[in-house]
Order: sequence, then structure tokens, then C-alpha cells
Amino acid sequence: MAGAPLAISLGDPAGIGPEVILGAWARLRAERRAPPAFVVGGPELLRSLAERMGIDCTIVPIADPAEAVFAAAAGLPVLAGLDGALTPGKPSPDGARLALASLQWATKFALSEVAVGLVTAPVAKGALAAIGWDYPGQTEFLADACGQPYRDAVMMLAGPSLRTVPLTVHVPLAEVPALLSAELIIHKARIVAAGLRRDFGVLSPRLAIAALNPHAGEGGQFGDEEARLITPAIAALQAEGIDAFGPVPGDALFTPRARAGYDAALCMYHDQALIPLKALEVDDGVNVTLGLPIIRTSPDHGTAFDIAGQGVADPGAMAAAIVMAADMAAARVNS
Repeated sequence: MAGAPLAISLGDPAGIGPEVILGAWARLRAERRAPPAFVVGGPELLRSLAERMGIDCTIVPIADPAEAVFAAAAGLPVLAGLDGALTPGKPSPDGARLALASLQWATKFALSEVAVGLVTAPVAKGALAAIGWDYPGQTEFLADACGQPYRDAVMMLAGPSLRTVPLTVHVPLAEVPALLSAELIIHKARIVAAGLRRDFGVLSPRLAIAALNPHAGEGGQFGDEEARLITPAIAALQAEGIDAFGPVPGDALFTPRARAGYDAALCMYHDQALIPLKALEVDDGVNVTLGLPIIRTSPDHGTAFDIAGQGVADPGAMAAAIVMAADMAAARVNS
């Protein structure tokens, strides 16, 4: 595994995935920060897109991932044998099939340690569902591929100044209280603490646990979840030696002073975690999957079909995802 490249999945070719891959690689190369990596499929698609958009990124087709480290001297290595049409802004079944094949192969390379980690470009879940995809998202697909239950794959959103973890994700807000439990908080906090130690070199992770209700329930006036679920979970984590504290009211959790006091904030629902991350790290936010045997990062944005091919998509989050995956791989080697 040492010295192996990162595998980058292509994402939906009708979205901004291919162009932010090109833009990120061009930026990282210019800054001399590009780690060994290769894109899984789409050499002609990417070549055409680079030419159309005027992106200075030479495409170097490779026949085997082992060629990536040496091919990178000449440009962006791209695995040949898997390709499709360039159709910015126009999702199609063929595009979804290409995105899925790229993801499947990239995952196999990571699992077999042919690749040191996996960076996934955005896919369209609706387009994938139309061709038989049966997963809520790429995270659940990866958990299944790794032979682990979905609950062990923990989403962490990370940027230069903040890391957040939503304990519940794509569910209606009205269902969140019933889905929360002390056991869920404890389970995911353990995975986050272990992931921070293993992949980020944080030897003694500090975990801030958010409240669910305004003012952390105000002594039960605004809800009892803090006293009934969250506080007992924090006590149990502390008894295990995990530096967890809270529940911290959501309106106090993300101030500059508060952020300096923890390494990750565990939030009770999707928007509680993603709004501050996107407000603070809109161009640098990375979606990291903790709890899996493989490294996986992704830019914290979607396919953005409405702006695909227009040259306005910012490649910053993809560049950050590539660098973060390489840093995580290095941390695992050094741990």
C-alpha cells in the first residue's frame, strides 16, 4: 500500500465532477501539492472537457493503476477502457452507468490496496436509482462494499477551521427526536474519536456534543432529550476516557472561541452540522467517511447540473478532498 496512488471516481459526467477534477489537479500541480493519484475512467471525456474549457491539464491514459505514479510527471493519469460522452448539464442513463462503473472500480482498487484511498466526485442519486442503484448515497454503497453496516460509516464534514458530524442525516426534521438515542450518540462518538486519532493524528480528540433543543432544553421547558439521552451519553463517553462535553446549545457551538475548544462537533441533525460548515468553509469543505477500512473523501457539494460546463464551478473543495485523502493515508502509515 505504501507509495500507492489515490483513486478518484469520475462522478456523473453531466455534472461538475469532471471539471472540478481537472481544475483541482491543475491547481495542485501548479502549487506542487498534487499527490500520486489517477482518475478511474473517462480519458477522452476529460480531454475533450479540458480543451473545451481551456483548463491546462494534460490527460495521460494509463492501462494499470501502477502506472499512475510515473505518469503523473506528464499530466493527470486516467485509467483507460472506461469512457463516455461529454454532456454537461444533461444527465442520462449512460452517464449514470459510467459514474457507477467508475465508483465500483475505484472502490475495488481501494479495497485491494491498489489505491491508498478513494476520492469520490458527486453523483446524482436519482439518475443512479433509475438504472437500479439501491443505496441512499455513496457512503452507504461504500459501507456495503466494505462488508460493514451503514451505521458504522460516519459522515464527517471537515474544513480548515471546523469539523462537524451529523448523527442523523437525510431524514425529515420531525423524525429526528425519535431516531436519537444515547446508544447512537455513544456509537458514533467512538468512531469519530478513533477516526480523528487514526486519520488526523489527533491523539486526544475533544468532542463537543450539540444540544437538540434551544438553550439545551432550558431545564426541560423546551424538551427532555438533553437530560434523557444526550447527557447520559456524554457521561458514558467520559467514563470510557473520551473527552466529550455538552450538550452545547446550537447557537453557542460555532463561535470562534467555541470552535477553538474542540476537534469535532457531533450534531443532532443534518442542517445543524452542514449549515455552519458550508457558511465557514464553502470552497474548502470535505466530506470524510470515518469508520471504514478504506479512506474516502469527497467535495462537500453536489453535481450542480445547472452550472456544469460553464466554467464557474470552484475546484477548491475537490482539491481539498484530494489533499485530505493523501494526508489521511500518510497519517495511517505513521500511526
